[in-house]
Amino acid sequence: MSLPHLLLKKNEDHRLRQGHLWVFSNEVDCQATPLKAFAPGDLAAIGDSAGHFIGIGYVNPYALICARLLSRNPRESIDFSFWRQRLAAALTWREKLFSTPFYRLVHGEGDLLPGLIIDRFDQVCVIQCNTAGIECQLEDIVRALEELVRPKAIVLRNDSASRALENLPSQIEILGKLPELVLAEENGFWFQVNPCTGQKTGWFYDQRPNRVLAASLARGLKVLDLFCYVGAFAIQAAAAGARQVIAVDGSATALEQAKENAHRNGVADKIQFIHADAFEFLQASRGERFDLIFSDPPAFIKRRQSLAKGIAGYRRLHKLAIPCLAKPAILVSCSCSYHLQAHMLKHLVAEAALKNTREAALFVQGHQGPDHPIHPAIPETEYLKAQFYHLL
Repeated sequence: MSLPHLLLKKNEDHRLRQGHLWVFSNEVDCQATPLKAFAPGDLAAIGDSAGHFIGIGYVNPYALICARLLSRNPRESIDFSFWRQRLAAALTWREKLFSTPFYRLVHGEGDLLPGLIIDRFDQVCVIQCNTAGIECQLEDIVRALEELVRPKAIVLRNDSASRALENLPSQIEILGKLPELVLAEENGFWFQVNPCTGQKTGWFYDQRPNRVLAASLARGLKVLDLFCYVGAFAIQAAAAGARQVIAVDGSATALEQAKENAHRNGVADKIQFIHADAFEFLQASRGERFDLIFSDPPAFIKRRQSLAKGIAGYRRLHKLAIPCLAKPAILVSCSCSYHLQAHMLKHLVAEAALKNTREAALFVQGHQGPDHPIHPAIPETEYLKAQFYHLL
């Protein structure tokens, strides 16, 4: 495959040589290889300042991350066979991890497929195409997925905020016949998901191991599930023998779905669903005491520029949550904000505990599930924190 070259400035190749897959626009030698010569999604041979080959990637001259590596093999052809081989490798690994076809099938950079997300709900697959480079390859990706998985329907859930950074439109498209009912299976429980209107792809597989651990601790306890969405944790906690479960979310639509899921799993009589802002609920519940609080908020920090505001949100959340904990109690504090590092979350919990004359002991540091692989050279792929605390 003969490709145009994209050359980096001197000394800007170190991160790529260490395994990272991203090229930033200020790292490109635009005098030697102008970015404007590329159309969004074009393939290029990326090289260092001396022209030595680093890898093959796709380019978007209008994005801050202007190129992403797909292969380090100079003889690689980015064609249908390439996409089928990469998707087959991802599928083989998931089938080794899970006995049922419910998982994140492709997790972007973690599967060496930057910009591509695929969640699988048995015979329905949901694709998030987050970059122009992936959009240009989408026909081959869909064809490869159809050959490997043979889904009844593929939902192109191309409405993520990251598409705006790539100057891509927001749109949703359904290929095939989407079943009236789409279910996710997790830890033996069944949950209805809406792949067209739900958050992200309609479900969050990344919390699977953290939810099962937290549920195992819930027997005989009074449990609060904050930001419960469609009931993934509340239902598992109730089934595990929690004495009482209260589930709170600000979305009336999500709560209706959560109630249906509770009925589906036979625990509707054990859960009280409350439509409320989580902060306002905690403020109004200062006299109530819970034995276990599971807090899984949306990302308060979506980009570095909002770090200070996001930290203030997490600080306020813990300030309100810890006074609602019994003595002793368990707090599971989660964050899906990459920019809130694990040590920062620990500090916020410790700070809130001390202000309430409590001592917090971290006993488990949870992460995203194994179908959300972390690329060891890309810190950005390790985003989920789930910290389990014993409040003494």
